[in-house]
Amino acid sequence: MSTENILVVGASAAGLTTVEALRRKGHTGTVTVLGDEPHAPYDRPPLSKQVLSGDWEPDRATLRTGDVLAGLDAEFVLGDRAVDLDTATRTVRTESGRELRADTLVIATGVRARTLPGHEGLAGVHVLRTLDDSLALREDLLAGSRLVVVGEGVLGSEIAATARKLDLDVTLTGPLAAPMALQVGPLVSGLLADLHTEQGVRLRLGTGVTGLTGTDGRVTGVELGTGEVLPADVVVVAIGAVPATDWLMDSGLELDNGVVCDAWCRAEEGIYAVGDVARFHHEQLGRLVRLENRTNATDQAMAVAANILGAEQPYLPVPYFWTDQYDAKLQVHGFLPADAEVNVVEGDLAARRFVARYRVDGRVTGVLGWNMPKQARLRRQEIVDALRTAPVPTH
Repeated sequence: MSTENILVVGASAAGLTTVEALRRKGHTGTVTVLGDEPHAPYDRPPLSKQVLSGDWEPDRATLRTGDVLAGLDAEFVLGDRAVDLDTATRTVRTESGRELRADTLVIATGVRARTLPGHEGLAGVHVLRTLDDSLALREDLLAGSRLVVVGEGVLGSEIAATARKLDLDVTLTGPLAAPMALQVGPLVSGLLADLHTEQGVRLRLGTGVTGLTGTDGRVTGVELGTGEVLPADVVVVAIGAVPATDWLMDSGLELDNGVVCDAWCRAEEGIYAVGDVARFHHEQLGRLVRLENRTNATDQAMAVAANILGAEQPYLPVPYFWTDQYDAKLQVHGFLPADAEVNVVEGDLAARRFVARYRVDGRVTGVLGWNMPKQARLRRQEIVDALRTAPVPTH
């Protein structure tokens, strides 16, 4: 039974799950959760889909009711950003001047969206990371008619699909050849390109963006490397994210594309990191890994809670993410390297209902299901078996 004082910095899914797992496993000490947003913990995947489309009211994205949060017997300090950490005393200083000290600290600050240089002050330009971002973007989409999405990854592709549902004229641009090419490889990204085109999205891919154009303080277009300008009333910049570690720059913790941790997700004695911000040593892969997905936020939080309470078990996830675009539901398990050999092992490509298996040097690294979630989940075991014998190649 642990009675120590625990501070969780970050009030999203990873932070909340850490607290729930601690209580479930018998921790009876003080727990404080510090969050930079004023909202109670909410889920992020619906922000680019159900919340942005208006299918959900914003409150529906909230992860727990007020009564459930109260039952955790934790203090939630919201709307106050962490700005500094003294690792010697495990004291976090906040923007408002608070000082919060703990026996054990859990860093769950996630990531922040990348931006394009020079777009500050231009109305109509958005990123999408927070609930407020989603609501502000929805307001502009309802008032606009022409959207350009900069970034052809998962988030950009989802936003393009949602905007077509709202009947906007949508152009998707980015340096790669097809939507989600980096995440799923050429075969499936080619099918996604066909799907978006069929739904009326203009694809201007394979070229970079050099800047934005504007008039009277509002965006009017996106300039490509070719010199072409794509006209726009609204622009979404979806070019990835960076770990939210600025507040840790003087802490002495090792920061390298996240908070660097050991196999137990421990940055140093008494300090752990969890979720998108954590770059941990994956013993089966033999290297550092940082995972930006909702499933990892929950699974890693439960592992960290157990290790805080003495489990001392390495965290060994098989990565998993999903995306919903139009009527396509994709589930991805493991790693899908660009040079992988890809075979359809169930279903049919033409019917857009299939499971694809990814292999490198004859070893299974990942599986992808397109509208076949159960079948893809069952194939996940092949990745687990491969990991048990030797590190799975991931590049």
